[in-house]
Parts: sequence; structure tokens; C-alpha cells
Amino acid sequence: MSASVLDMSMSLDGYIADPNDFLGGDDGERLHKWADPGDESGPPSGPAAQFQDEWNTAGAVLVGRRTAELMDHWGGDHGGLPIFVPSHRPPGPAARWGYPLVTYVTDGIESAMAQAKAAAGDKDVQVRGAYTAQRALEAGVLDEVQIHQIPVLLGDGRRLFDVLSSQIELEIIRVIDTPEATHIRYRVRR
Repeated sequence: MSASVLDMSMSLDGYIADPNDFLGGDDGERLHKWADPGDESGPPSGPAAQFQDEWNTAGAVLVGRRTAELMDHWGGDHGGLPIFVPSHRPPGPAARWGYPLVTYVTDGIESAMAQAKAAAGDKDVQVRGAYTAQRALEAGVLDEVQIHQIPVLLGDGRRLFDVLSSQIELEIIRVIDTPEATHIRYRVRR
């Protein structure tokens, strides 16, 4: 059975991007260096390869509009995966006419997740975007949270869990500790 999984890199002080939406630090990639082998020796190995395999076996992506637009909808598909964007506004021209694998869903996060899970079949749905993750948690449609905790204090920026309407209980289901990051996977308790 498919699960909806938020997968995010985050600084120790809870930030996922700097104030200008760069992904951690002035170079924009500090929070994602752990997944890069750092040389040209080939694909990642160890935990980075394990996570890459998980990402590659997903069946769909549910992403917030802001994140989708910042990423230009990944050029119309997210590694060949269909993209579902919950939004109260109609999509822009590129998403409307140029990206056939991008679906804007206007009737709520629950509907968007149901459509993404239907498209994913028995594969997982990757969830992207802090606001969308918060709404999915509140609606009870987010199953798991995987955090790649990076040993850096950014001091400012966009927090992953800035506003939640209530306390959410999580159960740790996996911890992988590496010098570059501590990778913690949680199941959302219902």
C-alpha cells in the first residue's frame, strides 16, 4: 500500500531554506550536499544511494504551488512522475498547457492526496513544500515524515513546521546517522 512521505533536508534549528528561498546558505545547496558524492566517482553510495532508490521508486509527487513554481514544475515532470499541486488559483500558462503531467487540484488537500495516491498505485507519494506538508498533517493525509537533519545552524529563513494547528505525535521508525546528516524517518500517529 502506498504511503505519503514528506522528505526534507533541514538545519538543526529547523530551517529548510534561507529567507530568499535558497536551500540553505548562500550557495543555495548547503542542506543537500549530503546527497552528493562530492566527486565524479559515480552515483552516490551508502545511505545517499538508499534514499535515491526510495525517491526513484515513488509513484507520484504532491507539491505546494509555491514550491512547484520556484522549481518551474521540474520542467513538467518530477523524474517522470506525475505532479499534483493543491491550489485555490488556476495554474499559470506553462502548467496549464505545457506540462501534461502537472495537475492542479482546486478542491482541497484531501482530494489532491487521493489523486496522487491513485496515480502512484502501490508506490509512495513524495510530498514537497512546507506549507503543503503542514496542511497534509492537519488533514490527516500525511503518513510519514523523513528528515535529513544537517549539522548546521542557519539562524534565519523558512521553517519546515512553522504553523501547525495542533500537536502531532510521531513514531520513529528509522534512524541512520552519518557524518553529513542524521536521517530520521517517522510515522505519523493517528
